[in-house]
Amino acid sequence: MGRSRTQHRALKMGMVLMGLCLAAYIVGRPLYFHLSDVLTAARRHVSSSSYHHCPPCHCDCSSHPLLSLSDGLSNHSFTDCMKRDPEVSEEMEKSFTDLLSEEVKLREAKALENQQHADMALLEAKKMASQYQKDADKCSSGMETCEEAREKAEAILETQKKHTAMWALRARQRGWKEHPLELRA
Repeated sequence: MGRSRTQHRALKMGMVLMGLCLAAYIVGRPLYFHLSDVLTAARRHVSSSSYHHCPPCHCDCSSHPLLSLSDGLSNHSFTDCMKRDPEVSEEMEKSFTDLLSEEVKLREAKALENQQHADMALLEAKKMASQYQKDADKCSSGMETCEEAREKAEAILETQKKHTAMWALRARQRGWKEHPLELRA
């Protein structure tokens, strides 16, 4: 039983030791790189301050655009000019916004024109479909009329055959004889 406790304690100590090593590995690496960067920067600062001192950099951030535009709308020549000549930059910004608004208006007009063209094409297609439907209806009614006329003609022909057969029967009963030459002529 004493041995089991020592094994249990050894197992606990091993697990704690593994947990500490894992935590040190996870946290230690980023901490090491951060500390090495800080120490390197401190060394540079100490060594550079003993030799010479850099003047602060002056940056004109007013020439940077406030919003980034897509490649189709942006014009880099204007922004380059604004960087070079600060006196003209305000006027150029106004001109640039005017150009952008004009470009947007042109694109809206083009989109509206495309929409109107598509609507007209759709209307034309509907007209043609209506015309084809009318032609199909005429054709169908014509076919029905022809079919009715054919049925009537068949009925009339059948009636004529019956009448002809009846008259031929009466004629034979009265002595009429059929001559083969008369039938052919």
